[in-house]
Amino acid sequence: MEAISTERLHRRFRKTIAVKDLTFSIRQGDIFGLIGPDGAGKTTTLRMLAGVLKPTSGRARVLGEDVVREPERLREKIGYMPQRFSLYGDLSVLENLSFFAEIYTTPRAEREERIARLLRFAQLERFAHRPAGKLSGGMKKKLGLACALIHNPQLLLLDEPTNGVDPVSRREFWDILSELHLQGVTILITTPYMDEAERCNQVGLMFRGALIEQGEPEALRQLAPGEMLVLYTPDLARAEALLPRFADYISHQVYGDRLHVFVANAAVSKPRLESFLQGRGVPILELYADEPRLEEAFIHLIRQARMETTP
Repeated sequence: MEAISTERLHRRFRKTIAVKDLTFSIRQGDIFGLIGPDGAGKTTTLRMLAGVLKPTSGRARVLGEDVVREPERLREKIGYMPQRFSLYGDLSVLENLSFFAEIYTTPRAEREERIARLLRFAQLERFAHRPAGKLSGGMKKKLGLACALIHNPQLLLLDEPTNGVDPVSRREFWDILSELHLQGVTILITTPYMDEAERCNQVGLMFRGALIEQGEPEALRQLAPGEMLVLYTPDLARAEALLPRFADYISHQVYGDRLHVFVANAAVSKPRLESFLQGRGVPILELYADEPRLEEAFIHLIRQARMETTP
């Protein structure tokens, strides 16, 4: 059963098209990751699905509700956490949770138990009386999520919830999301982190307002061009300049101290590339075949989309 379905969803801001003819669906119980560069339309998409921004045209249904005709009924069923979640810094963690329980009209008989459960769930029990403004970045994110969960939503819409927090806090946040997923909550999350996208059941790639690919992470990884060789050399700049002249070359990407080189057949091309570079004075520290990650496929697809849409 579908938790979200859209049909040619479109949003224009004056002359700027933020989301263009967006058609996709998300199954109930999935974690769906929406990725794409800044300005791709991810935030606008979430705002429309949350019922806080009306589409210019097209249709969207979320948990069976039309986002334009039934926004109030929709908000009772979803938890929406925008990039800048509005916590009240002068209120304590406990007071923030109580305030959002009131906003969502959580039954009074259930509030105390729900708040206690969420404090345990978000590992914030020790900080219940600390002002929200004095929490660390990671704890603020967890408190924001707890506030979005106070009314037991069936669907979570999370807009880059771990952006700007440390790696440990990111992992803790995802531990919470994984537990929610096991409980059957559907999650739509936008993220700039490819390792987070790998943890989703389905991933959608947006570029210039359009959804250009959608699928399971494993299937999307296969969209990287050819097979990959990883090259370590102390002369990275010269190796990169020479690569386009290599007969088996398809493309390459630079990652810090290494090059990811794409060829049609890694086993055949490995000794050829080694001979090619060493014959031109480029020393090789390591050269081996490896599986492309989602990040390599993502970069390739964005480059391809730029070429297709650039006049």
